[in-house]
Amino acid sequence: MSENIGLIAGKGQFPLLFAQAARQQGVQVIVVAHRGETDPALESLVHEFHWIYVGQLGKIIRIFKAAGVRQAVMAGGISRGRLFKEFRPDWRALSVVRRAGAGQDDRLLRAVAAELESEGITIAPSTLFLDDLMATAGKLSRHAPNQAELEDISLGLRAAKELGRLDIGQCVVVRRQMVVALETIEGTDETIRRGGVLAGPGAVVVKVSKPGQDLRFDVPAVGLDTINTMREVKAAVLAIEAGKTLMFNRDEMQEIANRAKIAIWGLDE
Repeated sequence: MSENIGLIAGKGQFPLLFAQAARQQGVQVIVVAHRGETDPALESLVHEFHWIYVGQLGKIIRIFKAAGVRQAVMAGGISRGRLFKEFRPDWRALSVVRRAGAGQDDRLLRAVAAELESEGITIAPSTLFLDDLMATAGKLSRHAPNQAELEDISLGLRAAKELGRLDIGQCVVVRRQMVVALETIEGTDETIRRGGVLAGPGAVVVKVSKPGQDLRFDVPAVGLDTINTMREVKAAVLAIEAGKTLMFNRDEMQEIANRAKIAIWGLDE
């Protein structure tokens, strides 16, 4: 591993957790942070910090090369709505979009990774240094799903994988063998809120990786916002994939789930 590591930072706490873990390993982190998305608190945790707009791929490459970065990670997503409002592609990004096409997240991210690698900057898994945050199989809270909920999980898993195959979203809400909400551009929490309102108390939430998902980026993640939204709509079960889902603030998540009698279930492949 190089002495420096690059971090292409999006929203949420994932970039901060990565920076903290890297620093504990004695690795200096060079960050490019997206305006309007990345938490400014990240700056205090890293060696170098640079703001960019979505689409400034050439600037990312210049910053990393100047710092001697030969390995980088992508951590934290970008709100899809920002792609409509503040997308400022430079000629390098436009070239990638022209080759890869727009609208397919994984295909575009792979193309960005290939562009960086053409400049000698390898993209590493975003879970580097953070293996302890990955979900394990089985019961992850005090309560376990009952038989009817397990059947809803099975239906939700099939629906979510198909949704992911189309590269639309990763989360579905199910109730009594009916799919009541599919994730689109609004994100997981709003999908849960919408599905919970439609289903009423007892909804089952399933969030999984896309078929063939490249876990170097866009790793499914759940955290306090997820479980608090579920508590808000009185959802009953959160099913996630073991080994493919990050659990942020696991202890606090479990505490809230236990108090609300929500089952968190790790799906074993």
